[in-house]
Amino acid sequence: MYKFQTTISREQKFTGIGLHSGKNVTVRLLPAEANTGIIFVRKDLNDFTIKASAENVVNTTMCTVIGKDGVIIQTVEHFLSALAATGIDNLYIEVDAPEMPIMDGSAAPFIYIISETGIKSLKKLKKYIKIKDKIEIIENDKKVSISPSNTFEMSFFLDYNHPLINKQFYNIDLGKESYVDEISRARTFGFLQEVEKLRAMNLALGGSLENAVVIDGDTILNPEGLRYSDEFVRHKILDALGDLYLIGYPVIGSYFGHKAGHNLNNKLCQKILNTPEAWELVEFPEFKVAKKKERFTPLYFPEPKTAFC
Repeated sequence: MYKFQTTISREQKFTGIGLHSGKNVTVRLLPAEANTGIIFVRKDLNDFTIKASAENVVNTTMCTVIGKDGVIIQTVEHFLSALAATGIDNLYIEVDAPEMPIMDGSAAPFIYIISETGIKSLKKLKKYIKIKDKIEIIENDKKVSISPSNTFEMSFFLDYNHPLINKQFYNIDLGKESYVDEISRARTFGFLQEVEKLRAMNLALGGSLENAVVIDGDTILNPEGLRYSDEFVRHKILDALGDLYLIGYPVIGSYFGHKAGHNLNNKLCQKILNTPEAWELVEFPEFKVAKKKERFTPLYFPEPKTAFC
């Protein structure tokens, strides 16, 4: 856990393809002062600003979309997951499109960019939401919850009626184990037969084997296969971490998801914020948890070349 608020050490710029728009996106990261929060700036729309917050989530179909007054930023969850993992809580993100780039479909490229840019400690104590009472959302056979804990632990149970996925469970204590090694490289995934349906909804127009794990029948189409044997459930944790960061503060608690997605994650964030008696806002906790040093390994991420077909 981190004692002080942070930002990046210097400006950084990168480009990539928007998963849903299929267009090139240029992103410029700028340091921010303490207590600024995470602010997205639409450079193509006269610097229109949208704060990364649960209240500003306007859509959760296939990705998390934040917006205000009809202006949106799609696919923010992977980038926010990387910010949560690296402890950055003050940042301006300038984009020239309505979407963050998908990169390779995981958070690893963002982790690498942040590590290359550097992290700057600010002279204000970081605040945490410490969960005191269990909060949960249940919809049919889907469930998400957050329970009291002295660390930040995430668990997810994935249950797909598909031979390549089946039932998968993963648990990680982010106060002790490495997000970089265990979670950051897990990619988004989908089924080939869903592509036409998604494209009819103007989604996945930039999807390719370079930015998603694609399943066709009982075959993984990606030539390199999976990065982890249980990459699917690990990616669900990656997504959930990014979604939870929209609360506005890092969490001290135990998250559990069962067959959940962005929609339930956002509902959990909203319920947490609307149940102030179930948590308290604290500064650097006295029970400081020893954190394993993250290893930022340089990786190569090619631009997408093969589109869905």
